[in-house]
Amino acid sequence: MVNLLIRPMIEIDGSYGEGGGQILRTALSLSCLLQKPFRIYNIRANRKNPGLRPQHLAGVRAAKAISQAAVDGATIGSTTLAFRPVTLKGGKYLFDVAEERGSAGSVSLVFQTISLPLAFAGEPSNVTIKGGTHVPWSPPFHYLAGVFIPTIEGMGMVVDSHLERWGWYPMGEGIVHFSIKPASGGLKSISKTDNLQPEEVTTISAASNLPEHIITRQKRQLLKRIFKDTPQRATEGTTVSCEEIAAPSIGQGTFVFLKVRGGDSFAGFSALGARGKRAEEVADETADLFLSFLDSQAAVDRHLADQLIPYMAMADGKSKIFTAEITLHLMTNIRVVEQFTQAKFHVEGTLGTTGIVTCLPDKKLKADG
Repeated sequence: MVNLLIRPMIEIDGSYGEGGGQILRTALSLSCLLQKPFRIYNIRANRKNPGLRPQHLAGVRAAKAISQAAVDGATIGSTTLAFRPVTLKGGKYLFDVAEERGSAGSVSLVFQTISLPLAFAGEPSNVTIKGGTHVPWSPPFHYLAGVFIPTIEGMGMVVDSHLERWGWYPMGEGIVHFSIKPASGGLKSISKTDNLQPEEVTTISAASNLPEHIITRQKRQLLKRIFKDTPQRATEGTTVSCEEIAAPSIGQGTFVFLKVRGGDSFAGFSALGARGKRAEEVADETADLFLSFLDSQAAVDRHLADQLIPYMAMADGKSKIFTAEITLHLMTNIRVVEQFTQAKFHVEGTLGTTGIVTCLPDKKLKADG
């Protein structure tokens, strides 16, 4: 067995590119998976509150638990972190974003930190995560369950998810359960280059501890926009449904989500309510994102594209996706993955435009390090 303590540390500049928490999460995920230690500095250096925040620490704690890592610098506000994994282990885990300080930090982002390595842990894992399930600046649970997970399952992942309690900003305290089974056959490459042709549009209008008419108004406005503004080419033969949900939660919040499916491809769009924001505005924001995606004639939405980068690097062959937008998040994630692997990415297009991302994985890469 290789002594991980003498392995060279991968040095990562946390202020590179997008400069946010995604750099840390991707590094943690690949470090656990490949058993490669790393040191990250300048963590979120250009943010208003630089350094580690509670939700980032939750990701560090989760990665530490599944890899029995030695960690230095895991404190709120720290701008440097050293992470040395020892051994990857599946099993039963409970993680609370608010463990160290009250927070509605994202459940989804913690899950995305540990989901890939746990698929190669050699045994099933059951993970419960407490925190924000529908909060700003992160994928809501319904995007995770309806878009991200079905897509990675198409690559060979086996994941189940269950939302027990919704968690809104600022209180959080949502509860989500995940089960992850070993990807025994490894990950298959992904090819999503054809325009996603809508076959099914599934929508949700939800609220917690607020007047019922808010849910009704969100639904009414969203359906109005879909049937009024969606191009005919995208509505012919397409089934549309909307579920109204009085969401169980200790806090208050409203949410609109739209998932579009075409064949085995998925895309998702959502918006959150806020004090002083009309229900119709929440629906309009969601509809605008959906219509913009249709106009792009892409195969993959902008958020899914950057989330797939580590999976493409670990796949068994060449992967290729056509994204609605080349984002700084995507380019930053590619840079981090290339620091841990010999995978080769090629991006056709420029920031802010549609583009093609191709990945030739590292053939010598072994998930067991």
